[in-house]
Amino acid sequence: MQTQTDIFGHLPSGQAVHRVVITGGGLTAHILTWGSVIQDLRLDGHVAPLVLGFDTFHDYLDHSPYFGATPGRNANRIGAGRFSIDGTEYQLENNENGVTHLHGGSDGLAKRIWDIVEQADNRVVLRITDPDGRAGYPGNCTVTCTYTLEDGGVLNVLYESSTDRATICNVCQHSYFNLDGTADALGHDVMIAANDYLPTDERLVPTGEVRPVEGTAFDLRTMTSMRRQLEGDKIGYDHNFCLAEARGPKQSVALVRSINSGVSLEVRTTEPGVQFYTGFKMDVPVPGLEGRRYGPFAGFCLETQIWPDAVNHANFPEGVLRPGETLRQETDYVFTKS
Repeated sequence: MQTQTDIFGHLPSGQAVHRVVITGGGLTAHILTWGSVIQDLRLDGHVAPLVLGFDTFHDYLDHSPYFGATPGRNANRIGAGRFSIDGTEYQLENNENGVTHLHGGSDGLAKRIWDIVEQADNRVVLRITDPDGRAGYPGNCTVTCTYTLEDGGVLNVLYESSTDRATICNVCQHSYFNLDGTADALGHDVMIAANDYLPTDERLVPTGEVRPVEGTAFDLRTMTSMRRQLEGDKIGYDHNFCLAEARGPKQSVALVRSINSGVSLEVRTTEPGVQFYTGFKMDVPVPGLEGRRYGPFAGFCLETQIWPDAVNHANFPEGVLRPGETLRQETDYVFTKS
């Protein structure tokens, strides 16, 4: 199959948004140049889409909670939008309720056009440069995203970032997954290999404490039903699970399985943290892919990244990127059907 590219829509400015279709390893992925978004993802032998998304571009502009996007320059939250590097203080745009910086700001990487720099049947490479001063970030930061579909149902996601001035940088893949195509993902079991998690304040910013999962609703070290969120502690998961104290070799960190479809998702990553969000706040007012309705728990995210607000906590992994360095973040999303 030859690589396919079409125009998916246009920005209000008239700029075209292109969609690239890649295939390989039993998977088919539709990738947008806007936000480096995974618009659709399919597994051979499984009818329903594996991700949440929209069939029309204007719905992404108006209603998307980062469906399939690559948020940045710094994904997740920065408390009060403030941080310092080498004694210099910076103030970022507080685009979340006026008090928190979220996912790179109101015009971050998830909401801008990336350039296609390479294409193949099973692979596409996208690139964008975030300019010095945008949303308050120091330095010109270039991010390259490579999506590759590999044998065995593997979606490999590789981010490589560089800067000309010390800055913070942390991008991630923000797909919402649903492995059976039902109205919610509560019929999924989940396991996350983390001994600790990060408690948050009322703004969902980490408090700085690293708390053991032992004896809490955050202990997901064995397969646990997502329906647990509606019982007992009634916890809504939107938290970082601590996988390691620093980036390292790629390792298996999470497993999710639909008891309805038999489709499983294994996550392998170099990253020290994974933000597990179960979409409990979701209420999308327009239809999604194939006319599907996306209400609470319609999909879940496993955002592999550095720990949120790391730059403001000395006991968190290093969050600063410096000139001459390349930040390399790699994750495999591995899909199988029994």
